[in-house]
Amino acid sequence: MLIDATAVPADRGGVGRYVDSLLAALDTAGTPMSVACQPRDAELYGRIAPHTRIVPAAESVVTRTARLSWEQTTLPRLARRLNARVVHSPHYTVPLANTSASVVTLHDATFFSDAPLHSPVKARFFRAWTRAALRRATVCVVPSRATSNELVRAAGADSARLRVMYHGVDPERFHPPAPEEVTAVRRSLGLGDQPYVAFLGALEPRKNVPALIRGFARAVADRRDSPALVLAGQAGWDTDVENALESVPHRVRVIRAGYQPFDRLAGFLGGAALVAYPSIGEGFGLPVLEAMACGAAVLTTRRLSLPEVGGDAVAYCGVAERGIAHGIAELLDDPVRRSELSSAAQQRAKEFTWADCADRHRAAYEHAEYLHRRNR
Repeated sequence: MLIDATAVPADRGGVGRYVDSLLAALDTAGTPMSVACQPRDAELYGRIAPHTRIVPAAESVVTRTARLSWEQTTLPRLARRLNARVVHSPHYTVPLANTSASVVTLHDATFFSDAPLHSPVKARFFRAWTRAALRRATVCVVPSRATSNELVRAAGADSARLRVMYHGVDPERFHPPAPEEVTAVRRSLGLGDQPYVAFLGALEPRKNVPALIRGFARAVADRRDSPALVLAGQAGWDTDVENALESVPHRVRVIRAGYQPFDRLAGFLGGAALVAYPSIGEGFGLPVLEAMACGAAVLTTRRLSLPEVGGDAVAYCGVAERGIAHGIAELLDDPVRRSELSSAAQQRAKEFTWADCADRHRAAYEHAEYLHRRNR
């Protein structure tokens, strides 16, 4: 089997954590495979998947255009040279000239259901490649039933070719933090003893950050000891976040923390009074699961996949400013409820493991190979 990890960005967001964790779990389970990657990731994959053949791309695949060119020309030749019976493309695009069985991961359907929330170029690109993958791939992996249903509804996908596989969570990285982990995060953010509400994710439109900022400001406007709102994540492609920040009263503190390294995330998420993630649409919602594993009381929405992840172990709100404000205020006023959510979240998070995810992927690879042989 050959897994193409060349699309993984240097800063490990959700897709990067999925690929890295899946490879490590597959390797631990003794899955025979090769991994094609960017040269910068060769050492990392050699460390987390020590029994796997690591094949750094010889030519530059840093830009999207260069990577797509490599995928369509070099990757099929590499698959033939390695005698790979299955090629897994874990990020929407798939080599069209591949002669092996093909598996592709389609992470969400919001490019169809909520296209205005993406940049027009990005939405067109991923809609086109999603449709191509649905036509050409032997098996398509999706991370939730909601994503599967949306692809059937909006893109005409054949449900028989879709396999739902929930992501996992790494308990070594995401766990209820020790006091010193929380202290280190507080020191790095200049919080002192001030409580805070945390958000983790890209500051892009579908994450609904402007409504979160305005809702938070409304929720804490009359509080004597107001918490801060800490936004951790990379900037998005629009200016709505900046406009929302400009509208915040001076006495309300909002911190843009930027990208946070992995070793700080447990302290950041688990040390928060609550984690707010009022997303408009998710294919899975990995930040919600990771916050749950850290023992956070989580406030999120019922959009698309999020109830599949949170179940009864999180609190829910609407996506508008007023609903978010009400949800935040209600949890800040109820420490008992926050404690109950923390306990329930930790228990539910244990149901999502990368080992189980890897087992399901291996079954998908075997099924894809069977279908490919049958249809030759």
